[in-house]
Amino acid sequence: MKRLVIFDLDGTLLNTIADLAQSTNYALTQLGYPTHPQEAYPLMVGNGINKLLERALPEKERTDENVRRMREAFVPYYDVHNTEWSIPYPGIPELLSGLHRQGTLLAVASNKYQEATEKLVRYYFPAIPFQMVLGQRKGVPVKPDPAIVHEILDHTQIASEEVLYIGDSGVDMQTALNSGVTVCGVTWGFRPRAELESFHPHHMVERAADILPLTRL
Repeated sequence: MKRLVIFDLDGTLLNTIADLAQSTNYALTQLGYPTHPQEAYPLMVGNGINKLLERALPEKERTDENVRRMREAFVPYYDVHNTEWSIPYPGIPELLSGLHRQGTLLAVASNKYQEATEKLVRYYFPAIPFQMVLGQRKGVPVKPDPAIVHEILDHTQIASEEVLYIGDSGVDMQTALNSGVTVCGVTWGFRPRAELESFHPHHMVERAADILPLTRL
């Protein structure tokens, strides 16, 4: 039986790729760089905003200074526009409600910066009482470092064997394995199934409804 389920955000709970693409292209345009089609962005995301911005830059322009300049353009724009196109994946609201009704604790562990993580969770899932909603914060290493998961476990006082971690990328699979918790990969997100399977997750699901029974194992 799993007492706590930890979710990744982008590509797992929410399809955010259109807003991320639009905001990154805005920053690129502001700095005079070429933009990318939306379909190029799923393989750029997953390791935090700075890594996204670095990957979006032309290869010869990927300097710390240019990433900083990109972030200065990206963040204010994304903060305003990050709910224009983002949407929960099919079945996710029902899954969260079902988990809550059965008494399972819920948390979010994202590599998106903290302010945007909190805003999106509050905006799209206002009725769900998450125990913690954590994003990327200064001084805290990003996933796949297990620090963010350990922080949630310390706060909830739940043992690792009673935790199910849900994510859509190799970063998520590695995060869960590094944390010693059970991991479930979802096939509806930003990364191909083969990437997730290469980490040999405990479970793989194709529908949000398939997650609920895993918490009862």
